[in-house]
Amino acid sequence: MDLDAFLEHLSSGKPVQGGSEAHLFMHGVSQEALKITAEINGSYHTPEELRALFSKLIGQPVDDTFGLFPPFYTDCGKNIHLGKHVFINMGCKFQDQGGIFIGDGALIGHNVVLATLNHAMSPKDRATMVPAAIHIGRNVWIGANATVLPGVTIGDGAIVAAGAVVTKDVPENTIVGGVPARIIQQLSEEEMQ
Repeated sequence: MDLDAFLEHLSSGKPVQGGSEAHLFMHGVSQEALKITAEINGSYHTPEELRALFSKLIGQPVDDTFGLFPPFYTDCGKNIHLGKHVFINMGCKFQDQGGIFIGDGALIGHNVVLATLNHAMSPKDRATMVPAAIHIGRNVWIGANATVLPGVTIGDGAIVAAGAVVTKDVPENTIVGGVPARIIQQLSEEEMQ
């Protein structure tokens, strides 16, 4: 299995059986991600150096407008897709095997967790993982310590309150908060300008 076949398997939404070829390949990708994130987190780097390291981590160039404040953690990296003017704050953890797609202008707060894998419900098959992508729209703001679960789409302009656990899709231009996250309010025309 190569990286393209691995990513295609994940994008299909098919389960990754424990001990399968895809599962073993995932462990190899994880080791590379751990090595690169250790470099990112191990000492000071200029913004340009961080962009170069993050590009290496995700396997594609990031835009010159990308910003990152380490530390940053991921156990894959190769299924992160970023728009322009994206900022990721300190302490974030991206479990991106299922795919993380972040739109232009998105702001990701301190300690945000984006998780794209679930384990099988059956105890005898618990090592099997089920990938599902997270899609974050344009100009989304995710507050500190929020968690977004597999398969969630956050609409353009939405705000996820600090500490929220997002278990289902968030409509555009709304504010959600709580555990599980619920709509708190719709943004007004004034707030959207």
